[in-house]
Amino acid sequence: MSGTSLDGVDAALVDFSDGGFKQLSQTFIPFDDDLKSTLVTLNVSSDDELHKAQLAGNQLARLYASAVAALLAQSDVSAKNIAAIGCHGQTIRHRPELGYTLQIGNASLLAELTGISVVSDFRSRDIAAGGQGAPLVPAFHDKIFRHPQTHRVIVNIGGISNLTDLPPDGHTSGFDCGPGNILLDAWCKRHQNTVYDDNGTWAASGSVLPDLLTRLLSEPFFAAPPPKSSGRDLFNLEWLQSQLAGNEKAEDVQATLLELTCQIIAQSIQKHCTGAKEIYLCGGGARNGALLARLSTLLNDCDVQTTDALGADSDFLEALAFAWLARQTLLGQSGNLPDVTGANQPCILGAIYHA
Repeated sequence: MSGTSLDGVDAALVDFSDGGFKQLSQTFIPFDDDLKSTLVTLNVSSDDELHKAQLAGNQLARLYASAVAALLAQSDVSAKNIAAIGCHGQTIRHRPELGYTLQIGNASLLAELTGISVVSDFRSRDIAAGGQGAPLVPAFHDKIFRHPQTHRVIVNIGGISNLTDLPPDGHTSGFDCGPGNILLDAWCKRHQNTVYDDNGTWAASGSVLPDLLTRLLSEPFFAAPPPKSSGRDLFNLEWLQSQLAGNEKAEDVQATLLELTCQIIAQSIQKHCTGAKEIYLCGGGARNGALLARLSTLLNDCDVQTTDALGADSDFLEALAFAWLARQTLLGQSGNLPDVTGANQPCILGAIYHA
């Protein structure tokens, strides 16, 4: 999995043979600055973008192959014993309202480099069926986290935050809430020249700007009903800059962005997940102490923890999910939840590139 946060590649080796799941090993390979810059540029139209996208896809495939090699070496497992690689690819455009989404990563090259079959392009089939193509992880959450008596909500805070609602006596639902780390990281990079705000320390040094927060929260996406999904196409530094007066202290903007992320998650849960008792966080934002503390305050009638408490590594949960989605594809079983994505039917997701 390489997501909207553009930090790098998360990879996990997973065994589903006993009907549950067992995470055998995991690794992370960071993106270098040049690749990260290229991927950001590809989110908007530019000169020779098709050529640049193909080259970046090849580079990603080689990184993915390196991650696979590391997993196999750590676990002392041969490539011939791997059923498939579930490869999400890197999203460079997500426009479900126009009928398409685009993830690059050259699955053919990845299959060639590893000698392992690859399942990729998971989102397009759902969009073809009228869905948003996202979020896809709620189907996995439903399988491994649902509790027969307790109302749980799983919140993934990557570049974009999304939630999965797991009421014990109702249907699983989920949707993208809005920015997770995407604006926090971008603002931190611009003003601190670091890739992220470690533990939310910089945000904690500032003060929330109420007027700016009000303007940010007025974005129509937040009030739109599910199903809905989003990404860098909407939430980017240009969007943020359009809301600024220009005289704000940088640390106060960071504090306001952290508050925005927490508010939209909390409001989404309070509006759409009535009765939730347990909130489990995953993704990079789950490691942000200031964010976790603020969410716990806003959701003070719920128990807020990370998915580590459920035995699932919060840093690699999306990688686990796409391993499971690849398994669904190989078994000829659906991987989407129409109640979540808005698709008109359950679909077998993904394209298979045989080794």
